[in-house]
Amino acid sequence: MTTPIHTTRRGAVLEVTIDRPKANAIDAATSRIMGDIFASFRDDPELRVAILTGSGEKFFCPGWDLKAAALGEAPDSDYGVGGFGGLQQLPGLNKPVICAVNGLAFGGGFEIMISCDIIIAAQHATFALPEIRSGTVADAATIKLPRRIPYHVAMELLFTGRVIDTTEAKHWGLINEVVPADTLMARARELAEQLADGPPLVFACIKEIDRETAHLTVAEAFHQVTKRKLPTVDKLYSSEDQLEGAKAFAEKRKPVWKGK
Repeated sequence: MTTPIHTTRRGAVLEVTIDRPKANAIDAATSRIMGDIFASFRDDPELRVAILTGSGEKFFCPGWDLKAAALGEAPDSDYGVGGFGGLQQLPGLNKPVICAVNGLAFGGGFEIMISCDIIIAAQHATFALPEIRSGTVADAATIKLPRRIPYHVAMELLFTGRVIDTTEAKHWGLINEVVPADTLMARARELAEQLADGPPLVFACIKEIDRETAHLTVAEAFHQVTKRKLPTVDKLYSSEDQLEGAKAFAEKRKPVWKGK
């Protein structure tokens, strides 16, 4: 039996590929595999960046496998440690994740995409939240999307389920970059290598600060950071890397980050 998820390590970069023909749809079992993969990525000190993509040229991921649903799999099934797709609810994921959208990203695939930190899309990629048509709610997108793009745009996409292309997605800031399909993975790997060469403790701070202060006032958020209330901030401010950054700047050389 072939695995629905393939992984490849390239130095400090982990590539994760959804490969579940015909359309890369995700059932509960596949989601649990993805959760375990991303939890292992989170906990591996040798890995610094992940790239998530889909196999083939047509589909990134259309979301929940409705064939599994037709056989009785419930919307609130056990999707594993990270929630649906392994990323949406994974606690403590303080490393950058790049999404390389190689094709259609609908429903849960759209939601997994926006759970990543940076999104690069092939020119032909399309995006939609069609859950409204099957009588269910795009729960993760309903929570996240109005915080990412203008409220009225998010509501229209959720209410209508209409399909948008990369031009419109880029216009609304939903994706970072659009590239020709044949350069998608090369560009994702280029960016991943750049990030892998960066300061991992700072990346961890950025992700935790964003995640843990989103519900706070600005004053409350500053208090969490300046008083070192967040574990990643406290670790950074007491780290060798903090001192290394200052030394490298003074000595006009490239810093050597150790992640400690």
